[in-house]
Amino acid sequence: MATLLSKEDLLQLPTSNLLQLFSTLNAPGIQEMQGEYKAELLQQPHFLARVTGWVTVANPVRTWQCKAFRPVNDHTGRGYNTFLQGGRIVQSYPMLTILAPSRFDGRPAYQLVYRHFESLCGDINMVDEVRRVAPGLYLGIGTWGFTHAQRQTPPPFVLEGPAAGYRGDIGRTRKNFVIGSREIPAL
Repeated sequence: MATLLSKEDLLQLPTSNLLQLFSTLNAPGIQEMQGEYKAELLQQPHFLARVTGWVTVANPVRTWQCKAFRPVNDHTGRGYNTFLQGGRIVQSYPMLTILAPSRFDGRPAYQLVYRHFESLCGDINMVDEVRRVAPGLYLGIGTWGFTHAQRQTPPPFVLEGPAAGYRGDIGRTRKNFVIGSREIPAL
């Protein structure tokens, strides 16, 4: 049963098992996700994903700390990531949050749509999907890329929290952006 799993259990599972688990979980609601959630990569699907993950979020120069969220209304929210850089916390990569069908199984997932804002994550079409494993423990599956095939590689991560309050909104919205099938294939 998924509710018996801990973060330590998730850290041991290969990506294929994490995807199977993800398909059994439910999405948290927009109102549930409030504050900063400690973030960590899980086992990645292949060597290139492990290297990319280390370079982008697990390196000692700029280390990923959390994802943070706040509801805007009953249907959408906002968020950001934080990194430890030069001894201080830096907010980066704003995102729009919505509940939408998962690209992996069509069931509802808490979706983080980065393209809504101007940022590197938006430029590479990043979308993360999150579902609840247990109270305060969430399994995320990220996707990014320029082609459909690239966006099928599922780099998993875990979130715990909330561990702290939301620091405040960042980022500029992308002009004329409308969520489409590149971000949410079931739309």
